[in-house]
Amino acid sequence: MYGKTLPHHISDSNRRIIETSGPSRRVYQVWKGSNKFFLGGRLIFGPDARSLVLTISLIVVPVILFAIFVSQKLVNEFQHHYGALIIAIALIFAAYDIILLFLTSSRDPGIVPRNAHPPEPTDNGNISPGLCAEWQGSHGGSASLPPTKDVLVNGIIIKVKYCNTCMLYRPPRCSHCSICNNCVERFDHHCPWVGQCIGRRNYHLFFMFVSSTTILCLYVFAFCWVNLKKIMEAYECSLWAAVLKSPVSGILIIYTFIATWFVGGLTAFHVYLICTNQTTYENFRYRYDGKMNPYNHGCIHNVKEVLFSSVPKSMNNFRAKVKEDSAGFTSSHSLGRVVSPDMPKTSFDLESGGKRHTVAAEELEDIQSQFEIGASERCDTQPPHSSWPADKGNWEITHDIEALAAEFGMEHGYGDRGNTRGIP
Repeated sequence: MYGKTLPHHISDSNRRIIETSGPSRRVYQVWKGSNKFFLGGRLIFGPDARSLVLTISLIVVPVILFAIFVSQKLVNEFQHHYGALIIAIALIFAAYDIILLFLTSSRDPGIVPRNAHPPEPTDNGNISPGLCAEWQGSHGGSASLPPTKDVLVNGIIIKVKYCNTCMLYRPPRCSHCSICNNCVERFDHHCPWVGQCIGRRNYHLFFMFVSSTTILCLYVFAFCWVNLKKIMEAYECSLWAAVLKSPVSGILIIYTFIATWFVGGLTAFHVYLICTNQTTYENFRYRYDGKMNPYNHGCIHNVKEVLFSSVPKSMNNFRAKVKEDSAGFTSSHSLGRVVSPDMPKTSFDLESGGKRHTVAAEELEDIQSQFEIGASERCDTQPPHSSWPADKGNWEITHDIEALAAEFGMEHGYGDRGNTRGIP
């Protein structure tokens, strides 16, 4: 009676879905965050990566002015080529600073991969029913999926939050960056000057960049004063007269003085954070001064952990190939769990590089049977062997079910099913 039968094994169904899907793409091409990728996904930047142009210019322009207008006068003032060494140190330090800036901005800061589906409901633990009910009403979720979980860290209980965007419980010290739209491990902050989140995998580079920028500012500041001092001695004039003879030195002194207060203060603040094993986010939000910090193991151990521990590998392979999922029709009813409204109909399993969602043969049979009933009623023909009751005679199949049933019908050879069943 039927031309072909639906597959009875899930593996066969999954195999056919993969074979009939569209051409594969790479992870960075379907990335749901706000990041910008370059060189085929090898470099990842934040959405405000254009700020790098301003940051680089604030470093390079003063150094060029220093090398042309200030250091040239110092070359003749020092013997044994010390003047040339002054220029070389400034240029090398500036290049080192730019490299650190680029490495900080172009590296995965520690992005936690998103889940394709919410986690399985677990025991609520100490979550009150009122809190779960409030979460259910505000997020359209289930009371079995609490907004927070208790996690034991070094003998201290802390709460981890559920991220409705990434559909996962954030690991300890992880937070969701609203600018990059990603959950980041050991999230410190999003730096607009770097144009990237600062997290577990690039924090040490960020600290090196800030501290080296402070040293560069102090270096230029000091030798501009030396230049003015040499002019005052050579011409036996006042400081104001020396500034008039070398106005670039005066401008750079003012510029580097202001910059040192900014980057120098930032460096000092992060030295304090490193010694106490805090992040900027934790310091401003939780204030560990009045309570126990579960991550503080002493100054020496903290410095070793933050600055000298090995950098973990990225949890994302941005160049991995993925395929569009034609089984995106799975609803919250078929999953039996909460599905985020942010999930697109065409979904991707980013962690496994395109592994397809399991499609049960029973779901295909159910869709096919609904399509048969709708098609038969439209032709005013009573469907043979129908298992639906008589009061279902006015059943109207939805456009989504019809389209999906047609898709799977064509895939499995049901395109001419009406003719094989004798439907005119």
